Amino acid sequence: MASAARWAETDRQTLTSQLPEAIVLLPVGATEQHGPHLPTGTDALLADGVCAAAADQAAGRCERPLLVAPTIPVGASDHHLPFGGTLSLTPETLTAVLLDLARSVAVQGGRRLVLVNGHGGNVGVCHAAAAAASTRYDLAVGHIDYWRAADAEPRVPVPGHAGEFETSLVLALRPDLVKESTPRPEPPQPPAVPGVDLHAAAVWQAIDGYTDRPETADAAAGKQRFDRLVAGLADRIVDLARVL
Repeated sequence: MASAARWAETDRQTLTSQLPEAIVLLPVGATEQHGPHLPTGTDALLADGVCAAAADQAAGRCERPLLVAPTIPVGASDHHLPFGGTLSLTPETLTAVLLDLARSVAVQGGRRLVLVNGHGGNVGVCHAAAAAASTRYDLAVGHIDYWRAADAEPRVPVPGHAGEFETSLVLALRPDLVKESTPRPEPPQPPAVPGVDLHAAAVWQAIDGYTDRPETADAAAGKQRFDRLVAGLADRIVDLARVL
């Protein structure tokens, strides 16, 4: 069974020969507080896990070679710094990092790059970096947030932050990293205006830095979610290979 190549495990000659036709997949994570029950590397763990599994699933039916780059473990997480346990890049620095990596791909002959994002705070940065890289380096650059690769779940906030959705996924992948969640009252709903993305420190403080009800998560639901996310992302990779 064909599988995608891992950039960091592949020699320079193979990479150089494959880059002109390949799609490079770059997982973008974060290292930040995830409440009292999840590891700080949750976003990097999930971005890496979903991306790598989806690339392997897509490889056998993909028209192009797939190269999975090393996951970026730190993202734009300044809004989590007050809670502790967070390593953060400013949005400007993360944009520069993504552009430098895109430049590295391009000058070695790569023509296609897909950012697979695992953190809500990276969304705008990934979008902006993808657009800038495409014009500066003559690359075709895609950006997908991994949680958008499956059908919406109306009952569970997706992705939330350290809530039921993410907790179930980590339980499925690394249960040894999950602490027992203490039940709590439903956290207050943040103020909202339709069509407006609102960013406010008070919102995070009001919910103690994590959303919804992580104590309701379980590994079986997490495995089902993970499989759906992997299948959805694999389908998108195959479609991209047809059009790029």
